[in-house]
Amino acid sequence: MEIKAIRGMNDILPDEMPRWRLLEETTREVFARYGFSEVRPPVLERTELFFRGIGDETDVVEKQMYTFTDKSGTSVTLRPEATACVLRAVIEHGLLNKDPIQKLYTLGPMFRYERPQKGRYRQFHQINAERLGEESPLADAETLAMAYDLAGTLLGRDSLSMEVNSLGCKECRPGFKDALRSFLVSRQERLCEDCRRRMNTNPLRVLDCKVISCKDAVQGAPVLETFLCAGCSTYHEAVLASLEALGVSYSKNPLLVRGLDYYTRTTFEITASGLGSQNAVSGGGRYDDLLSILGGPNVGGIGFAFGMERLILLMEERQHPVKGCFVVAQAFPEVETKALSLISELRSAHIRAEAAFGKSFKAQMRRADKAKYPLCIILGEDEIQRNTLTVKDMATAEQYTVERAVAVHELKALLAGKE
Repeated sequence: MEIKAIRGMNDILPDEMPRWRLLEETTREVFARYGFSEVRPPVLERTELFFRGIGDETDVVEKQMYTFTDKSGTSVTLRPEATACVLRAVIEHGLLNKDPIQKLYTLGPMFRYERPQKGRYRQFHQINAERLGEESPLADAETLAMAYDLAGTLLGRDSLSMEVNSLGCKECRPGFKDALRSFLVSRQERLCEDCRRRMNTNPLRVLDCKVISCKDAVQGAPVLETFLCAGCSTYHEAVLASLEALGVSYSKNPLLVRGLDYYTRTTFEITASGLGSQNAVSGGGRYDDLLSILGGPNVGGIGFAFGMERLILLMEERQHPVKGCFVVAQAFPEVETKALSLISELRSAHIRAEAAFGKSFKAQMRRADKAKYPLCIILGEDEIQRNTLTVKDMATAEQYTVERAVAVHELKALLAGKE
């Protein structure tokens, strides 16, 4: 019987990898400009980490975690998100003792048992960024700007929308929860079963529900902004003013909350056109109590995550051709030997080069076109005798003759013009 991949856990195949590499390389380039460093926590953690860090009344902990007991009798979980993992590593290795400000990011797979759909899978990949040790609205705004910068670099700013809200703090949020709970009681018959239960235990979760009837039911609900204490209100206004100073476009959404319990004050979400109702590509916010909840120092932080599969879907139409050359060699031993020498020279000059030896001329040209190489180098007996190369532009079908002695220099210039 044929063995297939587990539902919701997908292979990333060779023709998809250029987009994944571009996404990862762009992430590292953008984040480096903001002074962030990469960290790689393990994919398997003690289950307690997520109960304490995420909250036991969230969908993630209640329904979606891959949890099992290992051979030592320890309950372990495949990580459903990365923030708790990164903070555990920060605490365990005393990173804040070495530097009181930590700017960290990680890329990798997460695991949640949920219904697979376009852009959302049971094994999925995230980009996570965490900024610790700066309890400042300017730090919040700069972190949101970094997320917006990455999304804009990958997708173009014209396709983006960013919504911002404040969730307040433990001083001002109880009053809002009471008012929201009273509002929801009057509409409980329109809520799903989960939300009817949550409206008593954690009513903010109802605002985050994706069920259509629940989304309709919360229209007209109390607005958290009117319950903010003076400190949270001043902080929120400073975040918005700093976003404007940074040139980041945003809109206020008083009903925006996040699906995890650890967020306080600033929260945000970035959406992009092209994914229909599943249009969120990034979200996050401030979490001033999470480090201490996990046993670390009483230090605040802010972070966000991107769903990499969703970014890949949106990047498909923006994918650029492979940067490099496909070498088509006439099927004679002397020509193929010269082609090998040329390919080696190109690779030594950091130019991607490929060939398909043993195929007909037409088959080689078809492969060059299918692989989306911008340039095709044609090498035959005539070219060897004249000590030249024939270069074909695959987009325009124009052909050039290039002297073999300066071929690498000329090909670099031609490829640079394709960027």
